[in-house]
Amino acid sequence: MVQKIVISVSGKGGTGKTTITALILKSLIERGSKCILAVDADPATNLPDVLGVRIGRTVGMVVDELKRKVDRGKIPPTVTRKELLEGGINSVLVETDRFDLLAMGRSEGEGCYCSVNYLLASIIDSISRNYDLTIMDMEAGLEHLSRRTDRDVDVMLIVTDASKMGFQTASRIREVAEKVHIDFKSMFLVLNQFKSGNEEYWRRIAEEIGFELIGIIPVDPNVEYYNLVGRSLLELPGDSPAYLSVVKMVERLGLLNNHF
Repeated sequence: MVQKIVISVSGKGGTGKTTITALILKSLIERGSKCILAVDADPATNLPDVLGVRIGRTVGMVVDELKRKVDRGKIPPTVTRKELLEGGINSVLVETDRFDLLAMGRSEGEGCYCSVNYLLASIIDSISRNYDLTIMDMEAGLEHLSRRTDRDVDVMLIVTDASKMGFQTASRIREVAEKVHIDFKSMFLVLNQFKSGNEEYWRRIAEEIGFELIGIIPVDPNVEYYNLVGRSLLELPGDSPAYLSVVKMVERLGLLNNHF
C-alpha cells in the first residue's frame, strides 16, 4: 500500500518558503516522483508564478461565490453545500503532466461562515488523499496554524533567513503547532540564502531553539535571476547551488527513496 505523505512549508514572510517549495517539487519530479499535489495556501498566491503555471480562479473565489448563494438563499434544494463547494474546488484544480496545483487565494467575504470553512478543510483533506505526496506552501507567520488550516502533516519544514526575527518566528511556529495539537511526525529547520561555512554553528543555534537542521540553502544567483525575470524555477539548471542543496535535503528526508 502506498503511503500518503504531506509536507508543509512554513516560516516568516520573505524567507523564501515559496522558492523552497518549488525546488522540492522540482527535485521530486526530476527523480520520477508522480501523483503530486502542490497547494498554494498563501493568500499572496505566488507559487503558480514561480512554477510557471497559469491559474484562472482560486478556492477563495469559489468560497465567496458559495457564501453569496447562502446569503441569498439560492442553494438548490437538491444540492448540498458540500457538493457545490467540492464541485467548485475541482473546477479550479490545475492539472499538468507533472503535478497538480490548487491555489487557495483569499476569501473576501465577511461574517461567520463556520460551516463553509469546515467543509472547505474537509474537502481539501479529501482531495489530498488522492495523491501520493502533497506539498503545501503555507501562509507566512502563525495565523494559519491557530486557524488549523494545516491538515496533519508528515514533515513540517520551517524556513528562516539569517535574521533574529526569522529564528524567533520559527520557534513560535513550533510552539503554536504543539499548542493546537497539529499531528506532525517530524519538524525540521531549513536555513535559506545563507553563505557557505559555519554549518556546525548554525546547527547548534537550531538545536538551542528545539530543531534539527535539515538543510542549508545557499544564496544562488540563478534563483535570483529566475525570480527577477519571472522564469519558472522548474527550469532552473540542475547544477544550481540552491537546487543541489535542496536535493540533498530531500534525500535526507528519505523522500527520493519512497514509493512515488
